Amino acid sequence: METMEKAGGSTAPSAVVAALISAKQFSGKTFGQIAAETGLTNVYVAQLFRRQAQLKPETVASLRSAVPALTDKLISEMMVAPFRSYRPNIIQEPAIYRLHEAIMHFGESIKEVINEDFGDGIMSAIDFYCSVDKVTGVDGKDRVVITFDGKYLPYTEQKSEHMVSRKMQQ
Repeated sequence: METMEKAGGSTAPSAVVAALISAKQFSGKTFGQIAAETGLTNVYVAQLFRRQAQLKPETVASLRSAVPALTDKLISEMMVAPFRSYRPNIIQEPAIYRLHEAIMHFGESIKEVINEDFGDGIMSAIDFYCSVDKVTGVDGKDRVVITFDGKYLPYTEQKSEHMVSRKMQQ
């Protein structure tokens, strides 16, 4: 693990994530419990603790209350816009591999349904909510429900007359 060295004005990312996860573990709470106390989704809370999302000022008080071990330094780190990325070998982790496999297997069909229901466009991954829930199936066994709730973004016809940059040249 990286040390707490300064890198570009902030603590090394893996050290911050380790400290955040440690504070969460010290609280004894799950991401879901923290989410319930903060009004966020469970996946967004996990993103905050993995430094894949930015903590907003209006959420600081409820997060501090939910996870008292978060220091001022950690809260400050969480409020910096993160460098959103992933480790290339993360696909080897079985749960992530299965998610990738499910999207690859169902992706074309999902795309076709989106096109039929909305038109030619995509789902935003920026104006986006995600949650993971546990339900009991009809067979009585635990099931995982992953909800992707993204804004629909239609593709636009690219007309020259709508290009602001062209209008500025005239």
